[in-house]
Amino acid sequence: MYNLDTVRTLFEARKPGFSLPQALYNDPQIFAFDLQAIFGRSWLLATTEAELPRSGSYVSVTIGGCPLIIVRDRNGDIRAFHNSCRHRGAQICPEGKGKTNRLVCPYHRWTYDLSGQLVSATRMGDDFDATNYALNPVKCETAAGVVYVCLSQDAPDFTPFRQAIEPLLGPHNLASAKLAAEATLVEKGNWKLVMENARECYHCSTGHPELARSFPVAAKAYFDYGEDPHQAQYEARMAKLGLPIGPSDGDWWQAIRFPLNEGFQSMSMDGAPLVNRPMTDTGDLDIGSLRWALEPNNFCHAVGDYVLIFTAEPISPSETIVTAKWLVHGDAVEGVDYHIDALTELWNTTNLQDRDLVENNQRGVNGAGYRPGPYSEEAEVLVIRFIDWYCDKAREFLDKCAGSVVEAAN
Repeated sequence: MYNLDTVRTLFEARKPGFSLPQALYNDPQIFAFDLQAIFGRSWLLATTEAELPRSGSYVSVTIGGCPLIIVRDRNGDIRAFHNSCRHRGAQICPEGKGKTNRLVCPYHRWTYDLSGQLVSATRMGDDFDATNYALNPVKCETAAGVVYVCLSQDAPDFTPFRQAIEPLLGPHNLASAKLAAEATLVEKGNWKLVMENARECYHCSTGHPELARSFPVAAKAYFDYGEDPHQAQYEARMAKLGLPIGPSDGDWWQAIRFPLNEGFQSMSMDGAPLVNRPMTDTGDLDIGSLRWALEPNNFCHAVGDYVLIFTAEPISPSETIVTAKWLVHGDAVEGVDYHIDALTELWNTTNLQDRDLVENNQRGVNGAGYRPGPYSEEAEVLVIRFIDWYCDKAREFLDKCAGSVVEAAN
């Protein structure tokens, strides 16, 4: 439970261009507020079509504090439901992936078909109407092979994002790709510190020496290369290949294709491609990276040979689960076209480095000496954008619920 007037006072204390007041990074009331006001009202990357290859395939995952089931039904459509039985609320599917013909609650065997309809509930009496007890649906959309969910029935309009991302990401053929690897970390830091760190490369030249070999860590603002001839050559080459560059953005998302450092074809330890099969039909592995990101908790990179997906799931005021996924061409063969250790080495190394940076950041923020500090308008433009979006989203919710005491939904 949290008092909205208390929460509002914290947001009113935030100085534009500066990091947040301490309590917004570590207070349990704010954590509950964030789940409801931010994660409960935003589009969140849930999974990919590659992880739902056929009818009956499902992914069970916790998103925004809510256990969900994402499933491909018998018609091939992707649906999302709350992972909570309509009998007494038990979780139906354990977290993970699988395939099933029906969703069966392990507690009392209430059984649902792939459209969420209750088809079996024994010993419930003659007046029991199963049609009243379908699984509670969650808004679900797909775009260019990626699946997104929103926990609110009053979701932001998804259409502008789909229209923007499909021309950029569509050539990477994610709908027919395959999940090659997945890794998770628990970072002892607030989810906003995790995402602030993920929204800038101010720290990359010293914090990520391996990533800095291929990634343009010195680019200003939002991949601004100025008059660099390398950028001009890249743009001409992408135009010839028919790959749009952008940038394209909206209130809660942004996307841009940009060149890697000269001599680097992929984000890898040595710059060489990690997968023999290109993901785009151009057949070219040297296409830079398409970065797309959603507020509040996601970023992705699509290079010529693989796609990296990063999500941050808040689990407590000072703990966040970070998940990384690597997708490759659907016909790529492990051990022949790619090797898992090599494919994952750079980003696993980077994520472990980021974990240490975030945990150190959290320890400092928790101290009595913490005071909000100014962001760099050159190097932290996406951090400023993220924090401004977060504060605006929070104030919008506060205005809707002015003067109330709200019991958190999660």
